[in-house]
Amino acid sequence: MKVAILCGGLGTRLREETEFRPKPMVEVGGKPILWHIMRHYAKYGHHEFVLLLGYRGDVIRQYFLNFPAMNSDVCIDLGSQRVTYLDPPNDESRWTVTLAETGHDTLTAGRLLRGSRHFGGSTFLCTYGDGLSNVDLAKLLAFHREKGKLVTVTGVRPVSRFGELEVKDGVARRFREKPQLEGDWVNGGYFVMEPGAMRYLKDDIALESEPLARLTADGQLAVYQHEGYWMPMDTYRDSLALNQAWASGRPGWLEPPP
Repeated sequence: MKVAILCGGLGTRLREETEFRPKPMVEVGGKPILWHIMRHYAKYGHHEFVLLLGYRGDVIRQYFLNFPAMNSDVCIDLGSQRVTYLDPPNDESRWTVTLAETGHDTLTAGRLLRGSRHFGGSTFLCTYGDGLSNVDLAKLLAFHREKGKLVTVTGVRPVSRFGELEVKDGVARRFREKPQLEGDWVNGGYFVMEPGAMRYLKDDIALESEPLARLTADGQLAVYQHEGYWMPMDTYRDSLALNQAWASGRPGWLEPPP
């Protein structure tokens, strides 16, 4: 099953990192966040990727065109220019990566439409290139098939950016650092889509606006409620938090899903 990853946004709220590279190439633990996302899909047996490129897509192209050299020690014979990869990546050798140019300023629905010829004309998976989760993709796919809708989106509860104080008589009774918010679910990406969903898309709009609203009105949007880890990389603070999580040795996106 093909995995489409939206990689073309400008990343304006992460300008410290994205002035010269696209957000999916911002590193977490020395690897692009895009690599972490792809590794998660590969863990569930999904190895065919379609990367929907836009802003600074050349950086992503160069990374994958030179993937063995970028991820292995190499020995170069300068006379013959023969290159020997001393410890080439093993897991990634199963991946196939389609690099699909979808335009510098194209919105997310347009990117999906322009890349749709690479999806194989069947059910495909889709997510954003800037968010990590430990969502159980096998359960997500089973849920999608059970519901029988054109699109399933993974609903998540975001983490508060502030610590939560429980106060009684002017004294703190409990403090929780950045708790998971209760209440409404939000779009966490990690979609499953049927080919029929393409008719809801237009080239000049965002997936998150009219298409999802129309799918909802038509009863064609299922929501898989994920109670586990989910973290977007919208800001420089998010980037630091993800790198701190990796450095801890127990990043949430590698923990078993609930």
